Amino acid sequence: MLRNGAAGGGPAAGGRAAARPVRVWCDGCYDMVHYGHSNQLRQARAMGDYLIVGVHTDDDITLTIDGKDTYEEVKAAGRYRECKRTQGVSTTDLVGRMLLMTKAHHSNIDEDLDYRKHTDNFGKGPKGHSPWTGVSQFLQTSQKIIQFASGKEPQPGDTIIYVAGAFDLFHIGHVDFLEKVHQLAEKPYIIAGLHFDQEVNRYKGKNYPIMNIHERTLSVLACRYVSEVVIGAPYAVTADLLDHFRVALVCHGMTEVVPDKDGSDPYEEPKRRGIFQLVDSGSNLTTDLIVQRIIKNRLEFEARNQKKEAKELAVLEAMRRLEEKH
Repeated sequence: MLRNGAAGGGPAAGGRAAARPVRVWCDGCYDMVHYGHSNQLRQARAMGDYLIVGVHTDDDITLTIDGKDTYEEVKAAGRYRECKRTQGVSTTDLVGRMLLMTKAHHSNIDEDLDYRKHTDNFGKGPKGHSPWTGVSQFLQTSQKIIQFASGKEPQPGDTIIYVAGAFDLFHIGHVDFLEKVHQLAEKPYIIAGLHFDQEVNRYKGKNYPIMNIHERTLSVLACRYVSEVVIGAPYAVTADLLDHFRVALVCHGMTEVVPDKDGSDPYEEPKRRGIFQLVDSGSNLTTDLIVQRIIKNRLEFEARNQKKEAKELAVLEAMRRLEEKH
């Protein structure tokens, strides 16, 4: 499936110098949206002036069983472009992490061979893995961070707002919270502090976080409301942190605040300064709720992935036969 494909308008009719705004179309399932999806949309947006995104009911490959490309007409018209796929992330892998309940995906932890075996087999059909649905290793690079980062520095008159948390499986609840925070000032500059994996696991337990610190960084950077990210922020919001970033306001959602290791309130300093504020996102979606949904529907997800990979492998075989004929 050309999930990372985009079709857009070409130059103005007749080759006139004054071209129309280029409208770009891309589509997909976007199930449990992650930074791979964000990267696709970022690339598609850069191809034109106006991006339209289509969300459909499944993420089946965009080729028929006989190898016919459903983008054939668009390609014939010269209006098809393809985005580069983001390696190392897939909905399949994230679902596998939730179901296996191991910590092998955390940063600074040696790979668990049992975890790798299970992720390799998760949703695997009898004929093996498809290159589209299979799991690959994520490798963080400075270039990836640069591509997602806004690159904006605080300007005079900006209100610097600090928020902190895990921001795991970055979802609409997080977006709603950040949007509400963004509305608190005329010129907000939001800095998001992300806790290291081991810190998140301390206060969340089980196998949280589902996404490691590198993956969570890209997910948060992709949000339009966030201007900067502190990678591995301290759990306690200290005086040094507030002074360093010249923070005017510290916000937290309506979720529970777990005490620090010594039993102290991690927001003690901003509360002492009178700059702490609770913000209600208006959303009841949480990372815990997403994980509960996945676990409840485990068999359905496994069957979905097996069916999906079987179709993709069948298409690959059809494409191979067509190439041999030519």
